This record gives sequence, structure tokens and C-alpha cells, in this order.
Amino acid sequence: MNAMTAENLRSAFGGESQAHMRYLAWADKAEKDGFENVGRLFKAISYAEQIHATSHFKVMKDESGDFSVTAGAGFGLGTTSENLQGAINGELFEVEQMYPAYIAVAELQDEKQAIRSMNFALEAEKLHAALFQEAKDAVDAGKDVDFNEVYVCPICGYTAANEAEDKCPICGAKKELFKKF
Repeated sequence: MNAMTAENLRSAFGGESQAHMRYLAWADKAEKDGFENVGRLFKAISYAEQIHATSHFKVMKDESGDFSVTAGAGFGLGTTSENLQGAINGELFEVEQMYPAYIAVAELQDEKQAIRSMNFALEAEKLHAALFQEAKDAVDAGKDVDFNEVYVCPICGYTAANEAEDKCPICGAKKELFKKF
């Protein structure tokens, strides 16, 4: 694997791994604040971020060694509204800056597996940003978001609230494989 694509995958792995853990902490905070459905959403998207991190890690199966893996991200345990804004900011950074740049490099270097993994993450992150925004709007209005069920595709991290497609619109996986939160 080309060095620059490998470095980008390590960075994406770090960011997705941190988001996974941050969202679990923020899920607990949302639930303690009385926003059960926001907590459910954070847990579901945390699972999606784990899927992205695992996918990036597997693409680097032939890479070995000791690397420093860091990623910039919001840190801290704020109010549920602040945590949702932090999540929105992180997702939008990945959608608008990180993944487009990383995918462009992978395309130049003809790294097909990296392109696939990062495109799956990019498309899912767009949905995550929108779902977090909907949840923030509800919380800022003093209500819990109206998501009774959240579905996540275990292949690409596609995430849908209340109803999911019969087939994943990102990777084509069947709905029966989706994890329900």
C-alpha cells in the first residue's frame, strides 16, 4: 500500500475509533439527562463508527509496525446539546474535508480497497450529521428526538431512524443484517 494512503487510513482509523468511544460516553450523558432516544442514537452511530474503524484497519492488513495514530476531535462531556453539536461538527469535518481529501489521494494511488472503505464511511457520515442535527433540534426545543428505533448496516455503517430500506442504499446489504438499537 502506498505510504500516503496508509497514513490517511491510520488517521481515519484513529478518528473513527475516538468517535466510537466519545459517542458511548455521550450516550450515557444523554440518557442521564432524560433523552433516551438521543442516547439510543449515539449508541447506534457509535456502532457505525466502530464499523468504519474496523473496515479501515482491515484494509491495512499488510501494514505492520508501530505508528502514532492521532486525530483531532472535540473532547469533554458537555450538555447533551453541546455533545450533539460536537458530533455534528465531527461528522461534517469528515464529510466536507477529511474523506474527500483522503479518497482523492487513494484514487491517485489506485488503492481500491481504501477507496471502498472510505467511500462507505463518507456516505454514512452524511446521514449521521443529519440525524444528529435532527436530535439537536429536538433537544434544543426541550424534547427527546422521535427515534424509536435506529438501524445500522454492519457492512458500511449506513444508519436510519425508525424505518430502514430493504437493502442498504450504500453497500447493498440486506436489511435482515442490520443491527437495531
